[in-house]
Amino acid sequence: MNKIFVKSLFDSIAKENILHYRNLYETTKVTSKTDDFWKEAIGFYDSLNGENKATLMRIIEQTMVDTISNMLGVIDGSTTLKGCSLEPKLLLDGVNTEGQLQDTFFEYIENRYSNN
Repeated sequence: MNKIFVKSLFDSIAKENILHYRNLYETTKVTSKTDDFWKEAIGFYDSLNGENKATLMRIIEQTMVDTISNMLGVIDGSTTLKGCSLEPKLLLDGVNTEGQLQDTFFEYIENRYSNN
């Protein structure tokens, strides 16, 4: 069950969002109403060659993977939150994940990237 959950997290957060970001960078038309941050970000993206654009997308994806991992560490109890003494526990269909989500996620990511 943990394997299904971490794969779904990766697919829903990293995989779908990297496509969303790539689409935003490739198709957003800058106008006078475009937020200043996006103007800068799109200008930066447009200044990159194809190889560097791909590298930027890999950096963004890796950042998402690291964030998912950190969040799973919080849920598992292996990563603590500053100023928070609460102990989280995640149940999947009523079954305790036993503090194994981050390790399961690492295993999934390692297998995913070693097969590419």
